[in-house]
Amino acid sequence: MHRRAFLGTALTAAVFVTALHGPAAAEDWKSKVDTIRFGILSSENEKDHTQRYSAFKDYLEKNLGVEIETYTASSYDGVIQALAADQIEFAFLGSSAYAAAWTETDGGVEPLVSRLQDDGSTGYYSVVAVRCDSPYKSVDDLQGKTLAFADPDSTSGYAVPYFNLLKQGYNPETYFGATPFSGSHETGVLGVVNGQFDAAATYITNDIAGIPQRMVEKGMIKAGEVCWIWTSPEITSGPLTARKNLPDDLKRTMQKLVMEVPQKDPEAFAQMTGNPKQVGWIEVDHDRYAWIVEMREEIRKIRRNRGS
Repeated sequence: MHRRAFLGTALTAAVFVTALHGPAAAEDWKSKVDTIRFGILSSENEKDHTQRYSAFKDYLEKNLGVEIETYTASSYDGVIQALAADQIEFAFLGSSAYAAAWTETDGGVEPLVSRLQDDGSTGYYSVVAVRCDSPYKSVDDLQGKTLAFADPDSTSGYAVPYFNLLKQGYNPETYFGATPFSGSHETGVLGVVNGQFDAAATYITNDIAGIPQRMVEKGMIKAGEVCWIWTSPEITSGPLTARKNLPDDLKRTMQKLVMEVPQKDPEAFAQMTGNPKQVGWIEVDHDRYAWIVEMREEIRKIRRNRGS
């Protein structure tokens, strides 16, 4: 994979002393790392990213006592390449983007935490969204029509819908008239509303949280304007990811900080997640995402065999 230009996502952070590591260990990683850079995927526009994570940035600065900087790349691959090039230390990734980063770095990244919902679930769903007033009521109605995917490294916006639609007999390469990449979830949904696309792949967490619901809250689309006609099996929520070559005490402390943000700063937690059903985080490891790595490889083989 070629190294591509990107707008790096940076987050500068220092870590408070934990009982496990003690003051000496905390100071030890500070002597090696003076800036912690933090990547965020481009599921929405950069301005909204900045606003959503501003309180979290303040939370880290308050608890860590160092400057925090956040940036987002113009594509998912920008964040993945930044991790691979050691240009950022941490990133919030979707499952497929994590799998891409794991493959790109030959296992040089590790997941730290993932999302926990109030019903105990730890996943979300890919959906195919259409205008509610359109004639499209099922995937059968989309034959020969345009289905926009979000990004090649998006789990819910590409890998999962592509793979599952193919398994269900809807070969994306031949069944739809066109399958462009919109660049982001919000752009795809807006394209549906504006008539640029007949349908778009995006995600929901539940009936009240997801990309379409968030866009209604932000006034980008109207309530009742977008419906979904296809829903995937549950997808494992993506992880906060760290470069594996970082000091262990730094990784464990960042993991602890993120795990504690719901209790220590509920406002920052609510803003950064944008999901009233998310109540916290769970610790995760690579085994949780191994099937995503395998799914991405199978999709690559399918497309390569077809000359795509």
